[in-house]
Amino acid sequence: MRNFAPGAVLALLIGLPGIAAAADSPTPTFARDVAPILYRSCVECHRATMFAPMSLVSYDEARPYAQAIKRKVVARQMPPWNADPAIGHFKNDPRLSDKEIDTISRWADGGAPRGSDADMPRVPQLAEGWTIGKPDAVFAMTEPFHIPAQGAVEYQYIRIPVDLPEDRWIQAIEIKPGARAQVHHVIAFTQPAGTPIRESGVLGPTNIGGVTPNKPGVTFPDGVARLIRGHQDIILQMHYTTNGKPAEDRTEVGLIFAKQAPSKTAAGGIVVNPQFAIPPNDGNYEVRGVSTLMRDTVLTSMTPHMHVRGKDMIYIAHYADGRDETLLSVPHYDFNWQITYELAEPKLLPRGTKVEVIAHYDNSTNNRFNPDPSATVHWGDQTWEEMMIGFFGTVQDRPAAGARTGNDAQQ
Repeated sequence: MRNFAPGAVLALLIGLPGIAAAADSPTPTFARDVAPILYRSCVECHRATMFAPMSLVSYDEARPYAQAIKRKVVARQMPPWNADPAIGHFKNDPRLSDKEIDTISRWADGGAPRGSDADMPRVPQLAEGWTIGKPDAVFAMTEPFHIPAQGAVEYQYIRIPVDLPEDRWIQAIEIKPGARAQVHHVIAFTQPAGTPIRESGVLGPTNIGGVTPNKPGVTFPDGVARLIRGHQDIILQMHYTTNGKPAEDRTEVGLIFAKQAPSKTAAGGIVVNPQFAIPPNDGNYEVRGVSTLMRDTVLTSMTPHMHVRGKDMIYIAHYADGRDETLLSVPHYDFNWQITYELAEPKLLPRGTKVEVIAHYDNSTNNRFNPDPSATVHWGDQTWEEMMIGFFGTVQDRPAAGARTGNDAQQ
């Protein structure tokens, strides 16, 4: 083996690609290097009026969390994204690049310097309390709902008065719970003002949207919107969970109206299988569901939904010509981050395509969120029970003037 003098070894190392750059690079600063990353990928949620546990907008706010930020981004736990990166392309993929992760790591390890005021980028102009921007209209529960500290709370159906004088097209919608820690989900639909609440309408043709934990609002692409009917009120299906602390909830619904009638309407569907019994101590129980498309369908998004035993979920398209295509794989499902995966480009699924959803559940002691590994688990509303739903979003041509349109279920 050839011997090298220490200086020669150093010279060889410096000559390797990337080594010199890493050795000679100055420590990143918040102003010049880190703030642009946070402003682009983090502060939509990490700001004072949103649901993230701390604000990261200013240096003084971010500096105490420098090492925590590093740990989260190095582990790729933040920004949250649970899909397999090798399958599909999604326009809302917030993952940081390797270079961005390296920048944050070196900033934290280098003492988290502030940097110069001259390098500080402009803070993004975000609407206070909203991810969709400033709503054109905000509708709220007229009275707060009192959530007890313990026990099960049955689904609540709560009316929000709206009664618009005419049909309006929604360009963006955001449902903002007042007690996020106790809200499992909200689904919003409409029905004629002044009529008794019909619980069966929740997934019917007047569904306008929904929200699950830590979920931002929805803004539809240009030319796509969802209808909210005139002379109707919003009905909220509220699923509250108790966590040992009493709370009050007064959920709000923010809407941005389309400037003109769209060419397409936002719709959707589901693949569901409620017929299962997860055995005690089973760490990888499988449940499958299939839905056959009865017409050509333009797929825009997919939203896996399970409860705390949910482990993974995959969507597969089985085409009529015999081909199979994996549309989405979520190998590490997280109940606290029920992400809607928005396709970078809408995908046409021809009539006759079978959309199969395969889910696995961890009912073992290895699942730290498992409330009772000794239980046989069936379909149910509460988080200690389970669900298996593969929501998917679609777009379809807007009906002719005067025709009624249906908004299929889509969270």
